[in-house]
Amino acid sequence: MSLNFYLIFFVACQSTDCLFLNLGMRRIFRLDFILAGIAFLCTASSLIAQSKLEKKVNESAQEIEGKVIEWRRDFHEHPELGNEEVRTAGKIAAHLKSLGMEVTEGVAVTGVIGILKGGKPGPTVALRADMDALPVTERVDVPFKSQVKTTYNGQESGVMHACGHDSHMAILMGVAEVLKGMQKDLKGTVKFIFQPSEEGLEDKSIDTWGAKQMVEEGVMEDVDVIFGLHINSQTPAGVIKYKPGPAMAAVDELEITVKGQQAHGAYPWSSIDPIVTSSQIVMGLQTIVSRNVKIIEIPAIVTIGAIHGGVRHNIIPEQVDMIGTIRTYSQPQQELIHRRIREIGENIAKSAGAEADISINKMYPVTYNDEALTAKMQPTLEKVAGKDNLWVHDPVTGAEDFSFFQLEKPGLFFFLGGMPPAEDPEKAASHHTPDFYLDESGFVLGVRALSQLTVDYMEMSK
Repeated sequence: MSLNFYLIFFVACQSTDCLFLNLGMRRIFRLDFILAGIAFLCTASSLIAQSKLEKKVNESAQEIEGKVIEWRRDFHEHPELGNEEVRTAGKIAAHLKSLGMEVTEGVAVTGVIGILKGGKPGPTVALRADMDALPVTERVDVPFKSQVKTTYNGQESGVMHACGHDSHMAILMGVAEVLKGMQKDLKGTVKFIFQPSEEGLEDKSIDTWGAKQMVEEGVMEDVDVIFGLHINSQTPAGVIKYKPGPAMAAVDELEITVKGQQAHGAYPWSSIDPIVTSSQIVMGLQTIVSRNVKIIEIPAIVTIGAIHGGVRHNIIPEQVDMIGTIRTYSQPQQELIHRRIREIGENIAKSAGAEADISINKMYPVTYNDEALTAKMQPTLEKVAGKDNLWVHDPVTGAEDFSFFQLEKPGLFFFLGGMPPAEDPEKAASHHTPDFYLDESGFVLGVRALSQLTVDYMEMSK
């Protein structure tokens, strides 16, 4: 037995005041003290094992930082849109196979799943990265700038990883290599999920998204918990941001068609003007957030993004079409807003003698971080980022289809800083823009965070 064992045992004895009592010439062992000592030894042994794995995670993540950056740059230079990630998926699958994993390709069209079975029994932890790029023409002058072109919705456009999915994939590939290096010590199974089409598809007749389709194909059935991250170009590199509960909004698409009666613009009394009616509907919808939603509890958004009606300056058209977006953070709030949109739109139109056809298409649900899981893993995030670099963020009005995974099993989704630390967040280019830029120095923290979350969750679940 090692010297460390005896030292720990000695400390255990001291912590219980005395391991035995002197009775005459004999020493009789006290069972309660012995059991306390054994419990202490088990705890100490576990902490030593965790410490060794933490050290290994940190060292391995640092060693492969260059690889992660190289993978990211390759993905950035060769972006692919949703369900077209063929080259991307091939590169990912080849890497996972090189690590000796069980790999499944073609999941939800172009998705890739890798399975790493640890040397000891335990839970199945899923880790997710999204794969698709956006129809955005890049303006950032970097050596690996995207030159890829496409036709999207009938318009010529560039293709760019303008939301950081290239970094997500590279980070998760790095995590796969780190965890493979400690496979015999892992107390469970890791499922690596590389998901296509998070940004949606050009073909709007396909009413599904990558995460939703993966769930429908059974990807989450054997999973106990799932972790994911999203890079953020307006958060300093080296920082992790998280939020328990509703972290990102549910998103719904809104379509309103207002039908009136066409007339010459010089004789408006002959018309039922859908333009004026639509204007009144737009203004009426603003009262939902200001007067119907309990805004002190949690925010909501109703936005009209486009209005189309008419072809000539002196013709009042017959019809106006509007489209918009709805953002909510709970099902009751969502139901309230949907009801009020219909009541306001239909009744304003009716009061003008017009008709409003309203369609609301539910898209992504709320990205909801399970409170118990988040509290359990918060010390891990603090450990990898440092107390001063772990921030709690406000609800994000953007949406994420990671939420479909969280409907199935408890999940934790957090943000990873990707902005040069000296830059002003107000001036840093936001996501989905041609000037989107990432500081690659923050990637290694992402590798450490996902790796350590996996290891610690397995250790705590035994």
